Amino acid sequence: MSTGKLLAFVEDISRLLERQPAEDALLAEGKKLLATLVSSDEWLPAAFARPHPQYYQQYLLYADPLDRLSVVSFVWGPGQKTPVHDHLTWGLVGGLRGAERETVYRRESDGRLVPTGSGVLRPGDVTAVSPRIGDLHAVENHLTDQPSVSIHVYGKNIGRVQRHVFDPATGAAKPFVSGYSNPDVLPNLWGQAA
Repeated sequence: MSTGKLLAFVEDISRLLERQPAEDALLAEGKKLLATLVSSDEWLPAAFARPHPQYYQQYLLYADPLDRLSVVSFVWGPGQKTPVHDHLTWGLVGGLRGAERETVYRRESDGRLVPTGSGVLRPGDVTAVSPRIGDLHAVENHLTDQPSVSIHVYGKNIGRVQRHVFDPATGAAKPFVSGYSNPDVLPNLWGQAA
């Protein structure tokens, strides 16, 4: 298992951030970089693709020391899903294995959240979120018989950001911090012995 492809992605997306492009350019260029990363899946170590029998897993693959960037693998067991939630930063999501369904929401004037569309993310597909273009969604494993894995890239260390989950019927928000499923280990991007 070589993490060289992940290291190349981290280097490329870091260089992109150093140029400080406007969000549209950042998302467009970032989508291309992420599409290259998720064009194959042999680079993801098995420890960061393990489903949990009850809960989806959010494994940290890389976090920029200045909190400008985080790269995460999400692993969804059959039937697993998120509540409606926000991100409060830009994000890119690339399908790696299986398929996941995203349902996008819009806030009505009375506070309720209404679904405005849905789609299925498959291996190689890349999509984006941000407060500017749409930041409220719920995600679930589209497959009933196997796990699905996606790679997420965020403009902050997403496991440390205080975000919100929502009751769609009322729009009521509840704060949360997602954290990570792998608090004690990160992938060795540089391939050197410990």
